[in-house]
Amino acid sequence: MDRGNSRRLSPDDLDQILEIRKKSLHMPVSVFYEQLLEKGEITKKQISYSTINRLLKKHNLVGKSIVASPERKRFAHDKVNVLWQADLSHGPYVRINGKSKKTYLIAYIDDCSRLVPYAEFFSSEKFDGLRVVTKEALIRRGKPTIIYADNGKIYRSETLQYACAQLGITLAHTQPYDPQSKGKIERFFKTVQTRFYPLLQANPVHSLEELNERFWRWLEEDYHRRVHASLEGRTPHEMFHAQLENITYLEDPSILDTIFLKREQRKVKADSTITLNKHLYEVPSRFIGSSIDVRLDEHGVYIFEDDKKVAEATPVSMKDNAYVKRVRSPFSVSQVEEQKEERDHV
Repeated sequence: MDRGNSRRLSPDDLDQILEIRKKSLHMPVSVFYEQLLEKGEITKKQISYSTINRLLKKHNLVGKSIVASPERKRFAHDKVNVLWQADLSHGPYVRINGKSKKTYLIAYIDDCSRLVPYAEFFSSEKFDGLRVVTKEALIRRGKPTIIYADNGKIYRSETLQYACAQLGITLAHTQPYDPQSKGKIERFFKTVQTRFYPLLQANPVHSLEELNERFWRWLEEDYHRRVHASLEGRTPHEMFHAQLENITYLEDPSILDTIFLKREQRKVKADSTITLNKHLYEVPSRFIGSSIDVRLDEHGVYIFEDDKKVAEATPVSMKDNAYVKRVRSPFSVSQVEEQKEERDHV
């Protein structure tokens, strides 16, 4: 048998496949084979993956072989949503507002089913991204018993700790300098690197929105529905949906809008303003002189009393503020001095 050649493909067809491969050596053979099928260069009946692999090996066009490191701990929970592993990974560069910027992939993975409750690329690694991912994961896939994360700043934020406490979720952290303890999320990121990123090199994205749209499509159509080596012939989608009766969904998802707000305490100045992150905000005059509970996110700044939103702070333009006529506080120093002078003249 002539290994490395196929009697079902003509010499011209083989040369065409080799030429295509030379332009995509960055791509793992498994992904390259699927691209050939998708583009109609071959069919499964016509030529198998193993034949393509032998052909490329014969012509030294396999490229770098990527060997996944074995998981240190083979333990896995037998029920879904008992534990979610959380992490952040560096993503590709994309053009945002005309500039090439680095992206960051923030994700959760269910320890039992290997299903990804939610993941998204962002242009920064700040807490705002984790807030979005956590809220979407909880709404879409229910509530885990434990969230297991490393000691990164966003995973130790007071906002995440408060939100988990309010939802009855245990927030646990790995030992410092021990990334292997989150083996499943690390392996998922390697899968993204070896199976999704090569598709971007073959067909680049032009915006953050396009990157996420293609990633979500790949996640649902490929990753979630591909048989996982650790799931005994099942896919993450099948494993998760086989245990829907074990999933606890949020009764009122709208509470997430409140509990994931960042919290600050501020004393309101005599001109009815507060300062947050070097920006000036105006609040209702009834709060002058009081210490208030301020909560904020990327959309706005809000004032809370007894855990309920009672008002919204508005940004102050320093230029416009100079022309605003304000009611003087009854506690202002000048007014007290005027009252004293009046008594002295009596």
